[in-house]
Amino acid sequence: MLGKLSELQIEDMLKKQVTGRIACCVRGVSYIVPVNYVYDGTYIYGHSSAGKKIKMMRKNPNVCFEVDEIQNIFRWKSVISWGKFEEITDADERERTMQGLIHRIMPLSNNPSDHPWHGITKNPGDIESKVELIIYKIRLTKKTGRFEDN
Repeated sequence: MLGKLSELQIEDMLKKQVTGRIACCVRGVSYIVPVNYVYDGTYIYGHSSAGKKIKMMRKNPNVCFEVDEIQNIFRWKSVISWGKFEEITDADERERTMQGLIHRIMPLSNNPSDHPWHGITKNPGDIESKVELIIYKIRLTKKTGRFEDN
């Protein structure tokens, strides 16, 4: 059976998942990439080093975000949402966001300090001095969800 997820199911999926995909588009060129994230009910929070995704979102902040939960080919859930990319520059908001991301990601890593590009370092001062991170949020404006369950 195919169906639509309720608003509550959509919110639950966005809060429960750790990895989603951001799709961006500039001058007719589309790009989609997986990212680790945290969702607070309004914003998707993430971080990245400088690269193609960040360049594209700075040029066109309108993005699409997708998460899914796949048990098998005939039993899955998927949420697609749309929103607007905003870079976080305020020091306090950057710190709160990184703490939220680290607390969400760290339990899923075998050796967290081996991943400085995720903002996880033995010395917290290394994040800004040795690792350049762009911290961002995406304000979601529209969400839809589908499922198949047989």
